[in-house]
Amino acid sequence: MENAKTRAESLRESIEELIAMGKLSPGQHLDETSLAEQFGVSRTPIREALIQLASMGIIEMRPRRGAIVAEVGPDKLIEMFEVMAEFEAMCGRLAARRMTADEHAGLRAAHLACQAARDGADPDAYFYLNEAFHDCIYAGSHNSFLAEQARALHRRLRPYRRLQLRVRDRLRMSFDEHAAAVDAIIAGDEEKTMEVLRQHIMIQGQRFADLVASLHQLKSAA
Repeated sequence: MENAKTRAESLRESIEELIAMGKLSPGQHLDETSLAEQFGVSRTPIREALIQLASMGIIEMRPRRGAIVAEVGPDKLIEMFEVMAEFEAMCGRLAARRMTADEHAGLRAAHLACQAARDGADPDAYFYLNEAFHDCIYAGSHNSFLAEQARALHRRLRPYRRLQLRVRDRLRMSFDEHAAAVDAIIAGDEEKTMEVLRQHIMIQGQRFADLVASLHQLKSAA
């Protein structure tokens, strides 16, 4: 039973990764048989993995139509980013109050690790390092419930955050925004930390237009 559970969780992570990296696109049908063949397993753990993904909102299970990668319209997307921005700001405020000196060192190291990906203009490498950076802030809030909620929404938005990083000059801007957040957290400046992180996450104006354009490209490629 434990092995089956572990296998399903591993498959869930693998399928989620395919979605996050754009290899499975919004609205795409997920065929259990094809996935089972792709991963060399039976349909049972695939079905369990899909149920887990559905519970996270990453895919949708439709009666008599099977599973599809969840599609998020522009209106809902901006609402989700609004909530994510507030989660991020709350985590940052608490991190500015509660992070230890060791955690400050870890946060700075996570930030500097992003530099090579920025300099190499490698959005996929930056994507994973960026996740590690933000997770340092969630952990540094020392509020496990808030961190859990932030991570869940962060995961839900992974495909769209990955697209954001492909917009021209976004890697440099993101890295600079991270630097400002690190400085504010280490200085213990709660208000500045909230302001920086909220603006870092929010998609407004041109950033929203860029993301919508990227979504159209993603659907065209599907």
